[in-house]
Amino acid sequence: MDTRIDRRRLAQIALAFASAPLANATRAQSWPGRPVRVVYPYAGGGVGDAMFRFLEGPLRQKFGQAFFMDIKAGAGGNIGAGEVARAAPDGHTLLMAPTANYSVNQYLFKLGFDPLTQFEPIATVANAPLLAVVGPDVAATSLRQLADLVRAPGSRFNYGSPGAGSPTHLAGASFALANGNTMEHIAFKGTAPMVQSMLAGDVQLAFPTLTPVLGQLKAGRLRALAVLARQRLPELPEVPSVVEAGFPDLVFGNWWMLAAPRGTDAAVVARLGAEVRQLLADPAIQAKFAEIGHVPLIMGPAESAAFVRAEAAKFKTLIERTGIRIE
Repeated sequence: MDTRIDRRRLAQIALAFASAPLANATRAQSWPGRPVRVVYPYAGGGVGDAMFRFLEGPLRQKFGQAFFMDIKAGAGGNIGAGEVARAAPDGHTLLMAPTANYSVNQYLFKLGFDPLTQFEPIATVANAPLLAVVGPDVAATSLRQLADLVRAPGSRFNYGSPGAGSPTHLAGASFALANGNTMEHIAFKGTAPMVQSMLAGDVQLAFPTLTPVLGQLKAGRLRALAVLARQRLPELPEVPSVVEAGFPDLVFGNWWMLAAPRGTDAAVVARLGAEVRQLLADPAIQAKFAEIGHVPLIMGPAESAAFVRAEAAKFKTLIERTGIRIE
């Protein structure tokens, strides 16, 4: 058997390995070669739509190509998310979607794709911390007092959400599970009817984001007991975080992430992720996010992937323990 080393062949292999990073960098610098389609899997006009508008202009200026939103609403965002999961991984089709489409829906629906393995996270854009909010007839002025009332023998509390399986629903289910599991969930078709039901006294508490209830909070018709985050919100400086309130396991928010199909060039993902993070660090952009009740998270590809896995594990356990189902 000839064991002599073919030095010329080894040199060719070494050159190929040495050239690979340069080739990847060249492809990343030439991307995008045409307008980039950003699939938004919900109806237009929501907060995710607004966040995309904050980023779209600067990204177009930076890369010299349009980043245009393609609305593919339906089935809790699963239609649009599934389309991106099956799209060509060439960097010209991306997904802008919230918590549910990356870390929740795979445990509630038969998707036909796995969000944890079929997306390449680019950047975690922003988070809207949830709030513990009570109606006018609830005597509690703190989250601890609310927990005591919920646990009291014979108590009857309803908690609302803008839809089954939403972060608001899951936060309520977590609070209920930790406090006797006696509360009844009432799902509404959106936040507005839920708020009206709270004002009427039919629903005693809910865990919404700030924007849809801010007016009612300022008017004193609803009361926020805690921010479901590790820090307070600047818009509600007097409202403690759940960590301060003694409920560190009740951290919930509705976060938004930009992702690409699995197999998208890592150099393209890294380049776009770096640009998005730079934009999110701009005080002017941060001020725009604050206006819609969101806090930029500024996480790149690796951090975002770890974040999604951790959130998915949390929601999987919660859904299994509570038996939540989508009818």
